[in-house]
Amino acid sequence: MRTLLLTLPFFLAFVTFSYERDFSTPEKSLAMMFPGAKVVIKNIVISKEQKRRIEKIARSRLDSRLISVYLVVKEEEVIAYGYVDVHRVRTHSESVLFVISPEGKIMAVEVLAFNEPLEYMADEAWLKLFEGKDIDRDPLRVGRDIPNMTGATLTARAIVRASRRALAIWKVLFGGER
Repeated sequence: MRTLLLTLPFFLAFVTFSYERDFSTPEKSLAMMFPGAKVVIKNIVISKEQKRRIEKIARSRLDSRLISVYLVVKEEEVIAYGYVDVHRVRTHSESVLFVISPEGKIMAVEVLAFNEPLEYMADEAWLKLFEGKDIDRDPLRVGRDIPNMTGATLTARAIVRASRRALAIWKVLFGGER
């Protein structure tokens, strides 16, 4: 019994630690990725036609016509675009930051909030697979262009759909698809 009482605090500390993770904000993440750059938030209300085009390109539904884009500006030039996609994975939400280059390619993907159990969260190595992806050349499909995550299929599908939405938003708003 004494051994159980002595090991219980260590077990509880491990369980508590395993479910904690520090998440960032889009502004902090972009500032760390682009030191010396300024992050400008631009809220855009898109037209019904723009929403329709985004959904067609992304092959995914867009929940709102209000879109917040983070412009990363250095020396009066936009060097990157940030977009946060909030979506449901299984029963809870996830927020993912997509950083897109001026050429329309994914530069980085970062999970900002994950409310499912952490064992279903995408790891950094898997998120790096999105770097360099482009909506025109890469259809972005789980199991084909992006490998599935064993034990986290719903997370993989949700992030892949979100990546297509992020790239489609960039293409319609900033990439000449007007």
